[in-house]
Amino acid sequence: MPREFSMTKALQAGCTYFAGVFAVGFLLGVLRTLVLAPRVGELLAVLVELPIILGVSWVICGRILRQASLDPAAALLMGACAFGLLMIAELSISIVLANRTFLAHLALYSEGSHLLGLAGQVAFALFPMFQTTRCCPPGKG
Repeated sequence: MPREFSMTKALQAGCTYFAGVFAVGFLLGVLRTLVLAPRVGELLAVLVELPIILGVSWVICGRILRQASLDPAAALLMGACAFGLLMIAELSISIVLANRTFLAHLALYSEGSHLLGLAGQVAFALFPMFQTTRCCPPGKG
């Protein structure tokens, strides 16, 4: 029997997922920006950071899903919620800390390092759905 879809539960899980990954990602981002990027360049620094933050995201996602018991549709909503919050947080940091305009922030996505980061953020958003369908395919739950 399929698990009951709960929008509230999915949104709460998305907020928790975002908060956990954002906290780790913020620390890694500071280290990348201040320590690694000046030594090896922005693109290589992102290439070093990306597998670490994706691994952390995968683990945090799995822990949240074990507690929340979401079906694939709710897990997709969880990921979309977390992704939306992440995009808002990234834009806010860009405007407040880096003193960029909205358009200057969007222009960053023409750089390889930022496109790579965006690809990682999309993967982060899809992890809940991947983990839910991998662990409990429809009809097997």
